[in-house]
Amino acid sequence: MVRFWIAVVIVLALFSALGVSFSLSENTPNIFAAPEQLSPSDWIKEEQIKVYDSRVILDIENANWSQFTNTNSMDPFLDEDANAIEIVPKDPLDIHVGDIISYHTVFGVLIHRVIETGEDDQGIYYLVQGDNNSFRDPFKIRFEDVEGVLVAIIY
Repeated sequence: MVRFWIAVVIVLALFSALGVSFSLSENTPNIFAAPEQLSPSDWIKEEQIKVYDSRVILDIENANWSQFTNTNSMDPFLDEDANAIEIVPKDPLDIHVGDIISYHTVFGVLIHRVIETGEDDQGIYYLVQGDNNSFRDPFKIRFEDVEGVLVAIIY
């Protein structure tokens, strides 16, 4: 048993010498934490969610039901068997990097994650990419093309 504890102390000393920490401090590397990823904004507040034994109620205005086709562009996050709820955003500034939007294109309605926002002489635009795609969509998405923002997924 003594050898076990000596081994633990040696491993912890080695981690300390390498600058690795087990803490959840923002400034220290953590071997249990993954790198930050793009995440959707907080569109639904806790007080809008009611969970009961027999049902769940989401108090969401302007909600739409969404289904998906099998393009694999958002795998493993979304696939053809998932269902979702989207809301219609009211203002172009409501959409942020990390949000997943559905939008109209010449190819039909697509749903991808916003990876960048910007503004040019035509106004605000969004650059989007499917989570499973190795490149972003080749066009700027304008607010008037946005159909909805994904706020809930039901698998």
